[in-house]
Amino acid sequence: MRTPLDPLDSVLLGRLQEAVPFVPRPFAALGAPDGLAEVEVIERLRRLKQAGIVRQISAIFDSRRLGYASSLVAARAEPGRVEAAAAVINLHPGVSHNYLRDHEFNLWFTIAVSPASRLGLEGTVGLLQRLAGTGALLLLPTVRLFKIGVRFDLEGEGRPDARGAATVPGEDQPGGCAPLTAGEQAAVRVLQRDLPLVPTPFVEWAAELGVAFEDLRRLHDGFLAAGRMRRFAAVLHHRRAGFKANAMAVWAGPDDPDGIEHVGRTMAGFRAVSHCYQRPTFPGWPYNLFTMVHGRSVAECETTVAAIAEATGLADFQILYSTKEFKKARVRYFTGEEEAWEQAHASS
Repeated sequence: MRTPLDPLDSVLLGRLQEAVPFVPRPFAALGAPDGLAEVEVIERLRRLKQAGIVRQISAIFDSRRLGYASSLVAARAEPGRVEAAAAVINLHPGVSHNYLRDHEFNLWFTIAVSPASRLGLEGTVGLLQRLAGTGALLLLPTVRLFKIGVRFDLEGEGRPDARGAATVPGEDQPGGCAPLTAGEQAAVRVLQRDLPLVPTPFVEWAAELGVAFEDLRRLHDGFLAAGRMRRFAAVLHHRRAGFKANAMAVWAGPDDPDGIEHVGRTMAGFRAVSHCYQRPTFPGWPYNLFTMVHGRSVAECETTVAAIAEATGLADFQILYSTKEFKKARVRYFTGEEEAWEQAHASS
């Protein structure tokens, strides 16, 4: 059931999805443009979290820029084995999303594997396949990222087929990142936590790390500049916020670099598209472009997909709806949980 939002809730949530000010009193800064006192912002957020609309307020990191290997995986599970297979897959700490989708490849999950993993990405996915008892699978890592940025239009200003300026994410810039220092890893472990609803949460985190607030702010700014962090912001429970439908549209796009660049940027320009990736193709799987579309209804999602098809001229596509959410959580980086999982399954 959707929780009613008053206009100030909607404005506040819109601002929170973009970025939380990294200042000593972030909630005071969030409320200032609308004349909201710090205590009122905190109370509103506490209510919205209790209602399940706000999932988490934390750093949103780029796993690849942290040194992790990641991929989307599509697997086939026998109908009577889906729940059991999903439960096994979910136990890996690097699995952040796992959905049942209406397709012959019915289990779709994302996984990130740390640079310290002894198995690596392919070894980990192969082991999960054996443990879960799934059939054929597709390993679908990102070849090119055109957009990643979930921003739900709670103010109700946009149309399903609305378009805006497409931007290429920082992750897509050439060049790698040096391995994180021990101090940087410690900061990641803290910044990935849910932001406490207290007046000075970043100051308290800095004290916990044994550094001054300005030192933590420099780390935060450095993570952003290097593309290691996309933003520090809120993630919403989209269904409780009124966006009850989401569709993964897969497209057979151009093979040539210029063509896929043009089409990818066009797709990324649709406001209802939260993610847009180029991924590899396989025999029997010609789909090299993936778009995640969110809407208040299935009809809204299909309006967006139809507008994308018209704008790009692509006719070979499929729309895969999620019918069950098995897992949706943030990957917790540099925690040691992955090492424990690998040790527990070493005999496999």
